[in-house]
Amino acid sequence: MSIPWWGYVVLAGLSWGTYVPIIFYGGTELTTKPGTIGGRLASILCVGIAYFVMAVLVPLVMMQLRDDAQPEWKTNGLVFSGLAGVMGAVGAICVIFASKAAVDAAKVEGVNPATYRIYIAPLIFCLAPMINTLMSLVWHPKPGDPWNFHLEIPSWHLPVGIALIAGGVFLVLYSKEAVEAAKGGPKPAPPPAEPSPQP
Repeated sequence: MSIPWWGYVVLAGLSWGTYVPIIFYGGTELTTKPGTIGGRLASILCVGIAYFVMAVLVPLVMMQLRDDAQPEWKTNGLVFSGLAGVMGAVGAICVIFASKAAVDAAKVEGVNPATYRIYIAPLIFCLAPMINTLMSLVWHPKPGDPWNFHLEIPSWHLPVGIALIAGGVFLVLYSKEAVEAAKGGPKPAPPPAEPSPQP
C-alpha cells in the first residue's frame, strides 16, 4: 500500500516539528557536566550518522532495486543538491549550538536558564517558511538555467498569510517551550562515579 502525498507532508511536518526538542534533550543527556560542549558535539555526530543511513545508504539501495530510481547525473543537480545538504547540516548544527549559547547567556545574566532557549524553536520555524517564500518570489530556476532571477509580486493574500502563519507558529511553539521551561527542563546527567581505590 503506497503512502498518499499528504501522508508524506504529515510525516515531514512531524519530523521537522519534533527535531528541535529532541536534539536539545539528546544533547543534554550526552553532556557530562554543565558548560561543556561534548554532549552537543556528540548529538551532531548522531545526526550525521542518521543522515548517512537515511540519506546515503537508503537511496543507494533503492537505486539498485528499482528500475525507476535511476537519476541523470547532471552538474547543476549535483551542485544544488549538495548545497541543500550543506544548508540542512548547517541548520542542524546551528540549532544545537543555539540551545547551548542561549542557556549560557541566561546563566551569565543570572536568569532562568530557559529564558532565551524558549525562543529558539518558535523563531526557527517562523523564519524558515518566511525566508522560503521570499526566496521563491525572486528565484525562478529553469532546467539547465539556475540563475533566473526576477521579482514576481503576489497578491495581498501572500504577505497576510505569511504574517498570520508566522505569528501562529511562534505563539504555539513559544507556549509549548514556556511550559517546558516552567518545569525546569531536563537535567544534565551526573558525572560517572569514580571507582573506589583498591586495597
